[in-house]
Amino acid sequence: MARVDFYVLAGSGETARRRFACRLAEKAYRLSHTVHIHTPDSASARQLDDLLWTYRDGSFVPHEVVTASQTEVDSPVTISHEPRSNAAAELLINLSDDFPEPYAVESPAEAEAAASFPRIAEIVTSDADSRRQSRERYARYRDLGHTLETHKL
Repeated sequence: MARVDFYVLAGSGETARRRFACRLAEKAYRLSHTVHIHTPDSASARQLDDLLWTYRDGSFVPHEVVTASQTEVDSPVTISHEPRSNAAAELLINLSDDFPEPYAVESPAEAEAAASFPRIAEIVTSDADSRRQSRERYARYRDLGHTLETHKL
């Protein structure tokens, strides 16, 4: 089972989520962890790709946007909007409002068999929709037996 961290931000909007995702990815990279960032669509993946180069002066996070069919990945940080059955990273940052693949299963046994990310980060903003959707994902992770932590920032 994965450890799922919910980071509850005081700010609102997608920009706040993306900027925090960049901070999280940078921290994980500096600790020599591999990261996969799941975005809701290709436009969001491109925006995050650009933001990772510019979000903070002096930061460097080697990353690449990947496709579901891509088998060779050279960067420690990957970004995609497609479910990736071949993804193997130590941290999944979910920026989609949907429950992340491969965890979109119905039972704890299926979740354990499908798990390829030991850690998952869910970033929640102060927006009502963001909070509602994160509560739904929280309940689903809980029902599947994952370890849950909440961090109010």
